[in-house]
Amino acid sequence: MAQSMSFFMVIVLLAFAPICLSTKTYGGYLFPKFYDRSCPQAKQIVKSIVAKAVAKEARMAASLLRLHFHDCFVKGCDASLLLDNSGSIISEKRSNPNRNSVRGFEVIDEIKKALEKECPQTVSCADILALAARDSTVLAGGPNWEVPLGRRDSRGASLSGSNYNIPAPNNTFNTILTKFKLKGLDIVDLVALSGSHTIGNARCTSFRQRLYNQSGNSLPDYTLEQSYAAQLRATCPRSGGDQTLFFLDFVSPIKFDNSYFKNLLASKGLLNSDQVLVTKNQESLALVKQYAENNELFFEHFTKSMVKMGNISPLTGFRGEIRKNCRKINN
Repeated sequence: MAQSMSFFMVIVLLAFAPICLSTKTYGGYLFPKFYDRSCPQAKQIVKSIVAKAVAKEARMAASLLRLHFHDCFVKGCDASLLLDNSGSIISEKRSNPNRNSVRGFEVIDEIKKALEKECPQTVSCADILALAARDSTVLAGGPNWEVPLGRRDSRGASLSGSNYNIPAPNNTFNTILTKFKLKGLDIVDLVALSGSHTIGNARCTSFRQRLYNQSGNSLPDYTLEQSYAAQLRATCPRSGGDQTLFFLDFVSPIKFDNSYFKNLLASKGLLNSDQVLVTKNQESLALVKQYAENNELFFEHFTKSMVKMGNISPLTGFRGEIRKNCRKINN
């Protein structure tokens, strides 16, 4: 009887183990060990190729992190961003937030090719994006976290969703917060995830209005520290030079740390969407101050928010597919 009871308890514990160790999604679970049996080398393959790409070009860390963000905010974390134009699919790469901006697709292609060779049609492109974002953060000196896995890939894209759902550099604070809340994220997630701007670049066209015509009155944004603004005007003219790149965090542009928040408190945030975190809302200002003073707190909140963002409407179970090529749906 005791043996039977013990056996029963083991079965019960095993039945509930996925619930304890995973994140519930519609139609299935995401959990870090999803590929441990089906493709045990998956994480290492992603990590090694991302490391090679970042070693070649430090900027790639920010680019890969941004891909995951721009993917999740449209149709959920389903790799819809990676699809090229084909048939009835109009690529999200053509949207205003993505055109001439998002990059790193060739790195994702290389990862997918290696994974297809190791374990065909097993690891999704959506999970590749999530893992690459984490690995890029770590390589830039940021925090590590366990990535819940088990997402599947969409069979469609949404150009309109990409145009309207992704927060824009010139959005108001309330518009940005609303876009976050529509995805189940809150103000802590907004400020913590904005901290990813501690690495990477932005184009002149993304912040030009702050230098010359912030409110449509031909006057600059006076919340931008004036000597810093003068430096920016020297290489971001009133017209031309749209694609010229500027560091989002000029203090430590390739190191993932809390200097971004210190810049904001000094009125030296590059984008309008950065600076409004300290000028338009007291709760976000308080968070910026906390992160500027406490790098560990920033890292803690950032990792929690990345996991939370990675859980936005994933396709699981039998929904979607595992693409053979991240740029096109399977035939």
